[in-house]
Amino acid sequence: MRRHKFLWILAIPVAAYVLWLGYELIRFKPYRSRLTARGPEVEGVYHLHSTFSDGRKDIETIARIAAGEGVQFLVLTDHGSPNYKSLSAQGWKSGVLVLAGSELSVSRGHLVALGFQPPDKPFPQNTEDSLREIRHRGGFTVIAHPFSKVPWTWGGNEGDSGIEVINGDTELRYHFLKSLPWLPALLIKPRLALIKMLADPVQSLAKWDEQSLKHPVYGYFSSDAHLLYGPLFSFLRVHIFLKQPLAADFATARNQVFEALRAGKFYNAVDAAAPARGFRFWAVKKWKRIPMGRELQAPLPVTFRIRAPYRFPKEVRLVRNGQKVFSTKKSLSAFTATAPGVYRVEVYLTGRTALAKDVPWIVSNPIFLREDKR
Repeated sequence: MRRHKFLWILAIPVAAYVLWLGYELIRFKPYRSRLTARGPEVEGVYHLHSTFSDGRKDIETIARIAAGEGVQFLVLTDHGSPNYKSLSAQGWKSGVLVLAGSELSVSRGHLVALGFQPPDKPFPQNTEDSLREIRHRGGFTVIAHPFSKVPWTWGGNEGDSGIEVINGDTELRYHFLKSLPWLPALLIKPRLALIKMLADPVQSLAKWDEQSLKHPVYGYFSSDAHLLYGPLFSFLRVHIFLKQPLAADFATARNQVFEALRAGKFYNAVDAAAPARGFRFWAVKKWKRIPMGRELQAPLPVTFRIRAPYRFPKEVRLVRNGQKVFSTKKSLSAFTATAPGVYRVEVYLTGRTALAKDVPWIVSNPIFLREDKR
């Protein structure tokens, strides 16, 4: 009798949970957009691992999955110093541009090296020596998951050109308890489960803003996929801007993507919550257009323009040195800057969305407005 009563008591919260989760699964409908980008905007996924290191699938399979998710390019970051096998496997695969860098274990933490010519011997383990060698070989670097797994040891001028603001693998590993009620959704609507795992990246954003005051640093939304490739490919994306469409020639296309990343000509988005294609952020001075990523020394004032042409509710924020200086709900807006600083944009979804209200949907790269010392 007691056992029967216990089962009934247990059944009540289980039934309530099943009903709640079912309701959330039914009502989850990501926003849709029919926007066509003006000019060559290319969507890709940065930071993922294959069977060449600790990933679960080979590159050919990963590329086929990416093609099915509408991804145009991938940036592999298999572990190594560098990972020569991954670098040798780059190319067009299943219609997807597959690029490779390497995630290095250096003295301060994990460092992603991109766009370099492969060295004859391993990169140094000392961080500063490795940074110099990567730059010498034409590459650039991104600090990986700076506050998780292998946290970065901060020094003075890091010498890097990028920092990961959101890392998908970190969200899965470190927010497990928060996401526990949503884990069954991974089997039915994985986008919903992944979105619910996201937490406010306040610490990474603050460090990015701090470092950007010293020298140009660009922010990345990092997939860091080892498995669950399909869901993760639709989750976090980087949107880069090119002068011309991606070239059919691999070497040319490789240069196009890496040069755009090197120059900060991209923004990041949680595309699982809503497709972000069409966003723009630029500055205007004497009729000259200054794109994201540029460092500008010019007499003030300078006008910033933001295009967020989405019909669903959103809040657009212009951030200077980590502090909000302007906010609007309009699709096209302008702000006149009268002080130097590091200016970037965050866009938040404010309507019906699974994304937490304190997690930015879009994060742009900055325009660095430096003091004119002439």
